[in-house]
Amino acid sequence: MTAAAGAARAQERPAEFNPDEIVTSGHKFFGAISRGLAEAIESATRKWGRPNGYILGQEASGAFIGGLRYGEGVLYTRNAGQLKVFWQGPSLGFDAGADGARTMMLVYNLPSTSAIFNRFGGVAGSAYLVGGFGLTALALDDIVVVPIRSGVGARLGVNVSYLKFTPTSTWNPF
Repeated sequence: MTAAAGAARAQERPAEFNPDEIVTSGHKFFGAISRGLAEAIESATRKWGRPNGYILGQEASGAFIGGLRYGEGVLYTRNAGQLKVFWQGPSLGFDAGADGARTMMLVYNLPSTSAIFNRFGGVAGSAYLVGGFGLTALALDDIVVVPIRSGVGARLGVNVSYLKFTPTSTWNPF
């Protein structure tokens, strides 16, 4: 593929995935927790419609009042290709603990793959010991990113946070 063709493809609006395709991909990625995953995807689909992208990856986070989250994965789209992405971000709130998670992020209303490289803010809550499963929503303008996490660790709290998506890894969460 030429550089010009690759650039044109990156600016193309990704086509939507149907819920069954997302659930199948999630089953392969998450394995045994697939019932909770299917319920989370159905809930997100009822609220935001059909995603036109999804990210599969892993992340780690920790917090004591203030926290940090770092992750990496691949953005999948139906017609605009795949794209390696990294994310990082701070949080602030009544939150304590640490966790590592496999993460699937449903992406809604993504106008082009390059539009993922922004900051998406939201409110998150966690309550688990040893392992857990959670869903939150982050937004920027019309784009909504819904992280679905399955992880191990201990976490309790509520926080305000954002995730900054970047094309390369960085330790700077801001």
